[in-house]
Amino acid sequence: MSRPGRDDAPDRLYTLTGGRSRSGPDTPFDLVTLVVAECDPVVGMQSEHAAILRLCERPTAVVEIAAELKLPVSITRVLLSDLLALGRVSARHPRPSAVPDPDILEQVLVGLRNL
Repeated sequence: MSRPGRDDAPDRLYTLTGGRSRSGPDTPFDLVTLVVAECDPVVGMQSEHAAILRLCERPTAVVEIAAELKLPVSITRVLLSDLLALGRVSARHPRPSAVPDPDILEQVLVGLRNL
């Protein structure tokens, strides 16, 4: 039984990334980083890069992009790094959920108990 991303020939993945197996240490991509296309695909662009730009017309998480392309996340990060370096995508981390003030939570709990 084959798994997505695992049955790809290693030489295909090597070709997609130009031999790179990891994105640079300063790239901002983790699984939940949201990626947004800054331009439309252009003629002659690598097909995976064009597919990423089409997928990212709206903010899309790195893990979703990898799943749609049926590629390992590590390979997807390399492709995204290429696009980021060219200014064709932007990346941002989702806002961390705001942790409510414990005092406010306690006041709400007291108010609920009083009902």
